[in-house]
Amino acid sequence: MRWAMSDERSLHSQADTPEHALPPLIVILGATGVGKTELSIELCKALNGEVVSADSRQIYRGMDIGTAKATPVERAAVPHHLIDIRAPDEVLTVAEYQQLAYATINAIHRRGGTPLLVGGTALYIRAVVEGLRIPTAPPNPVLRAELEERLAQEGVESLFRQLAALDPATAAQVDARNPRRVLRALEIFLLTGKPKVELEGADPPPYRILMIGLTRPRLSLYQRIDRRVDAMLASGLVEETQRLLDAGYAPRLPAMTSLGYRECIDYLTGRCDLATAVERIKTETHRYVRHQTTWFRKLRDIHWFDLETTNSAQIIAFATTWRESQT
Repeated sequence: MRWAMSDERSLHSQADTPEHALPPLIVILGATGVGKTELSIELCKALNGEVVSADSRQIYRGMDIGTAKATPVERAAVPHHLIDIRAPDEVLTVAEYQQLAYATINAIHRRGGTPLLVGGTALYIRAVVEGLRIPTAPPNPVLRAELEERLAQEGVESLFRQLAALDPATAAQVDARNPRRVLRALEIFLLTGKPKVELEGADPPPYRILMIGLTRPRLSLYQRIDRRVDAMLASGLVEETQRLLDAGYAPRLPAMTSLGYRECIDYLTGRCDLATAVERIKTETHRYVRHQTTWFRKLRDIHWFDLETTNSAQIIAFATTWRESQT
């Protein structure tokens, strides 16, 4: 059965469609290193599927090893989307990601395929499956430059104090320690005159969604992560980081402060030795896994599978049965 939805307007015009008639979307989520890529490729082969990446770092070109992108062989076997769509010094907002994801999912439906939203960036996943209304504001490079300068000179505390004075409702919800969130909330209020929280909400898209969460016991996951970090170093993570620096990408860019790259930059600039950098990558990735787990708890209706006790064939059978019930 071919599903056809042409644009964002059609997303919301079908809101009253009975659930069993809605086009399907399978979500594969889980912590970094848990095994999402391997399972998603197997599942795509079983369901004529295509992967829509939900990873906020795999969007960057030239950052392949450190973001653990699917290999060229894997990407040749199964179509992958929303990977390599920005240079490391370019920005992709969550609102832009959401629009691209919806367009990609709808195109897969038109081809008669099954879209699989795969990744570990919880905000990207929420933007798609919950249809988050993401506040937007007209671009104002002058204001953005002023706020960035204040952030660099005065720190996030200064911006947060102004946010709290102008928009206490949003200040009560934003993480005061997160400079990007504080700056954006203040920018939205200054440009629109409206609190960010007032502009937010959700318009769930007309998909029938299966949420599959992958997990492993914490110690096992940490061991997998440590082995993967060692493999990244052996595959050339330090050399990849040097190429990015040589290409002119500044160490302070958000992309370049990603896990793995920032530690390699510290090594390359003489701030630490290689062994220390590697240990930091592992430790910080363990910490990031805990952060991801906290975010995933906020998502509903996830079917969790422990990959230490459940094999891929069982998960594929579960997803196939669900998929077949849609037609």
